[in-house]
Amino acid sequence: KQKTAYEIPKRDWSSDVCSSDLTVTATLTTAQTLGNILLGSPGSSAASYTLPTVTDLEAALPSGVKVGTSFDLSVVNVDGSGSGVITLVAGTGWTIVGLATVVATAGTAQLFRARKTGAGAWSLYRVA
Repeated sequence: KQKTAYEIPKRDWSSDVCSSDLTVTATLTTAQTLGNILLGSPGSSAASYTLPTVTDLEAALPSGVKVGTSFDLSVVNVDGSGSGVITLVAGTGWTIVGLATVVATAGTAQLFRARKTGAGAWSLYRVA
């Protein structure tokens, strides 16, 4: 495993994450974003999940997080069908690189990597 500039400590965010909150449209909380797995239930309607602002994200991280720090986020489309595509949308301070969607098939997952790219700036990359 490649070392990051700063290791983000793992925390049990499970009590903060509720997949039932993630249906058609939502602004993700920092806890949901840092929780490493996000369950979406768009059904047959398209869903847009907006990333939290970088200011909010960095407030939840240990001080001194350096450029190059990264964490992974898996997004699972739990019950998508028909038009139930999940799309991740950039919040303030984010840049999305590549396709930020999870297809409308129940059980489909995509892996994304969030990486600090500068002061008050993060990028989200689709990895797999």
